[in-house]
Amino acid sequence: MRWVIFVVLYVLMTFYSHQAVKVAFKSAWFQYFLIAMSFIVLGNFVYHWVQPSVGKVLSPSKSYALGFLLAFVSAELILVVFMLGEDIIRLFSATYHRFFTPDSSFHLPSRRVFIGKLAIGIAAIPFAGLIYGMFKGKYDFRVLSYTLEFDDLPEAFDGYRITQISDIHSGSFDNHKKIEYAVDLINEQESDTILFTGDLVNNLAAEMDNWSELFSTLKAKDGVYSILGNHDYGDYMTWPSDTEKVNNLNRLKEIQAEMSWKLLLNEHTSITRGEDKINIVGVENWGKGGFVKHGDVDKAAEGLSKEDFKILLSHDPSYWQEKIKSDEKHYQLTLSGHTHGMQFGIEIPGWIKWSPIQYRYENWAGIYKEFGRYMNVNRGFGYLGYPGRVGIWPEITVIKLKRKTA
Repeated sequence: MRWVIFVVLYVLMTFYSHQAVKVAFKSAWFQYFLIAMSFIVLGNFVYHWVQPSVGKVLSPSKSYALGFLLAFVSAELILVVFMLGEDIIRLFSATYHRFFTPDSSFHLPSRRVFIGKLAIGIAAIPFAGLIYGMFKGKYDFRVLSYTLEFDDLPEAFDGYRITQISDIHSGSFDNHKKIEYAVDLINEQESDTILFTGDLVNNLAAEMDNWSELFSTLKAKDGVYSILGNHDYGDYMTWPSDTEKVNNLNRLKEIQAEMSWKLLLNEHTSITRGEDKINIVGVENWGKGGFVKHGDVDKAAEGLSKEDFKILLSHDPSYWQEKIKSDEKHYQLTLSGHTHGMQFGIEIPGWIKWSPIQYRYENWAGIYKEFGRYMNVNRGFGYLGYPGRVGIWPEITVIKLKRKTA
């Protein structure tokens, strides 16, 4: 029944929205072409959506089917709004002439060509944006650089550079050259360490089979450190047995070891420069709203003091709000990901920073500071669900640590 309702609403919206096309373009062939494309997109979506799924996360084919549908629906919704507004005005005009003019006839004025063309012009913006996001935007990698100052940064680490990446989601990739370019871009930053904040895969450790060799080329003087994200545990799969689920997670851990990544599982490690050191603290995933809560920052930082300089890796930024930012151990810098910035939004530095995800997460992208402690929420390296990015581009974060002077 839900499918029937969906298809009926889509068909009605398609035919009504195409009234704008009929007004703006007189070519019947062009009108038929657009209607045919709308139904091809609908058929493609229904076909892929009824296919069996490997897990709860969308396969690449389903993602693309969803992406094309979103592009058409976004355009058609705008056309519907314009046509509905136009028809309401036409109805009022006809009613006025019927009751308040000597003519007393009820005659609907023709739809205006200008309104039809304006509607199509505006509708083309989200349509083109979503299509661009699927084929170009998702690989439009941006390097975002920040310099953060700390009173208690050990002197030997003044100027220390960190590259953060997050949310690789290798199961969604479809272009090896683009990912190779991004990996090279990470290495070009020549940071002292690379920190990965979770979600290496969508569902299965095997999703890394075609990518582990490439990601093993990530190099930094002090190595690559990583944590697990909510997708890494295999929770979005239906497993034949608990043993197979455990084996999948163990395999994912093995892959990271084979790539020479140092996976931190509610534990910490230190990086030293002479007598000085900083600590990398890695917690497992802890998230609000139904996400798994394996993270234990107290366990991870056991043995560390308030005075020790700590960089905390926590996949879900909600843990920062829940506990970390006010923790008595004073975590100077927390690095998170998870939100992807919803892969959709508008960001103009100094002017606007908006995404629908901000109504779900208080901290969703960029640098935040509270209680004298910093957090960076990385917008993500990969993508999930909608196979693209619009306005929220894939991110490589470079953070330089500076010792604040009097």
